Amino acid sequence: MFRLKFKNVLGEERGYIMGLNWSLKELYDSFKCEEFQNDMKKLDDTIKGLKEFIDEATKDHDNEKEKLENMIKKEQDLDCLESKIGGFAFLTISVNSKNEEANKADDLLNLKLSLLAEPQTKMNKWISEIKDIGSIIENSSLLKEHKFYLEEIIESSKHLLSEKEEALLAKMKNSGSNAWVTYKNLLISNHKVDMEIDGEISSTPLTMVLNMAYDSDKEIRKKAYESEIESYKKIEDGVAAALNGIKGEVLTVSETRGYESPLHMTLENSRMDKETLDVMLEAMKEKLPAFRKYLRRKGELLGYKNGLPFYELYAPVIKNEMKFNYEEAKSFVEKNFRTFSDNLGNFARKAFDNNWIDVMPKEGKVGGAFCSSLMGLKESRILLNFGGKFSDVVTMAHELGHGFHSSCLNNESVLNTSYPMPLAETASNFCEAIVKKAAIKNASKEEAFTILETEISDSTQVIIDIYSRYLFESEVFNRRKNGSLSVDEIKEIMLDSQRQAYGDGLDQEYLHPYMWTWKSHYYYADANFYNFPYAFGILFAKGLYAEYLKRGKEFPEQYEELLSVTGKNKIEDVTRIMDIDVHDINFWRNSLKLIEKDIDTFIAFSYEI
Repeated sequence: MFRLKFKNVLGEERGYIMGLNWSLKELYDSFKCEEFQNDMKKLDDTIKGLKEFIDEATKDHDNEKEKLENMIKKEQDLDCLESKIGGFAFLTISVNSKNEEANKADDLLNLKLSLLAEPQTKMNKWISEIKDIGSIIENSSLLKEHKFYLEEIIESSKHLLSEKEEALLAKMKNSGSNAWVTYKNLLISNHKVDMEIDGEISSTPLTMVLNMAYDSDKEIRKKAYESEIESYKKIEDGVAAALNGIKGEVLTVSETRGYESPLHMTLENSRMDKETLDVMLEAMKEKLPAFRKYLRRKGELLGYKNGLPFYELYAPVIKNEMKFNYEEAKSFVEKNFRTFSDNLGNFARKAFDNNWIDVMPKEGKVGGAFCSSLMGLKESRILLNFGGKFSDVVTMAHELGHGFHSSCLNNESVLNTSYPMPLAETASNFCEAIVKKAAIKNASKEEAFTILETEISDSTQVIIDIYSRYLFESEVFNRRKNGSLSVDEIKEIMLDSQRQAYGDGLDQEYLHPYMWTWKSHYYYADANFYNFPYAFGILFAKGLYAEYLKRGKEFPEQYEELLSVTGKNKIEDVTRIMDIDVHDINFWRNSLKLIEKDIDTFIAFSYEI
């Protein structure tokens, strides 16, 4: 039915060796295999059957309970099939953006699903017209299980257009935002940076250059930054066209549906109210000076007087930074997960043993990291661009946290597994906290300092940089109302957003005007403002971690219960399970104080190392 539909992919955009590439054979052997071809045919039959059912069901309001139950079952079948086919195409493209079969399958799937826009609109409107749906739901165990799902359909129906308009919008997305995303991904995943190394110019994939931000050599970090910035001139016009096209479509859709703005559309789809966002942002702004103090001190430790240059944000403060090969990283993560619960440790082991993770950067692979949930299989797939730093280990823990969250939903109906963006970052950040806090206990003095700095660096990204991204996207939408933005305008908006957020923490001569090019979240037409959910996630996770320290052994079971209901409750109701009021600014302040305390410890510690 009508609901937020986008790839179930979570996380931040950050040679073939057996065991380092994810296995997709659990989905299909190939796009030509008999099972894939049969499922594509089955998808056609499922779509046809659903359309015929809706046409017949919506003629009158007889037998409403039976019709609703049949609708739920048909939707479950469709979602499982769509997830399997779409997951295979998307995951294949993610590690090989030029795979023609995968791109064709992805386009074809979107085209087939667009045929459901008109009948699904008709069904949603029919559901919203049911006069006593509450009593109908109470008389059916299947409908009671999907009560929240049905209530969301009724609530969202006020933003539905006519059946013809919904069908038209769905079809136009295929040549609009979907096409722009494909184009942008091709530009970025195949983008190479010309960089001089040891007197020779090498053409290096962008993902590998981005990993150089963590290199122990200052000259390499600076050279990588300068080469990266220069390289974008080759693709900036194309990426800007994609951004303009997608944001223009979003503005049109949100206005046509009657939303006040894309932000309000996102908040409603996120099951979050504006009050929660406002108090969280206010608390974040209050603490910006503490983060800037950390950045200036890190700059001093690295030999800078005017704040930290952007290219040094991830620089190791101590030269003998902890390094991990992949096997060491797996062992480290699993061991520390088990300090929290065996269920979490067992999940990590299962992901490792069954090749759910694609590990190394390579040409044609998208940047960053993400976790994609395959709810039909009750599995996940995780993409990394592993570089051997402690930050890469933290990223692994983060993405495994997403996967664990999904595993906690395995006993739920597939229609009750779609959780909102802010809650999507809870388990990932909680897993980061587990790994960092547990690791610091057994570390040497220098290793502990490194872990602490990594923790604060990551928190700075999720508070200050996320705030800059929120400002950037807000301004892009505001200006896009009046026409397309030039490359120079987009760059200036990005720089201004960074100045507002980072202040004197960064050297104003070394900012990053192109951060909008490869951050995939700006290009999600169905999930805009995928920035503040990260801040919500880390601060909510820190509040939960504080509760874990208080409650002890009883907490893991309560935590899994919280994760298990995230697909069928509003945010305020989920957080209430742990007696947390997200409308109370003091909750956010207390979580931020935990980070501020780490910053004070880091600064004091920095004079002793």
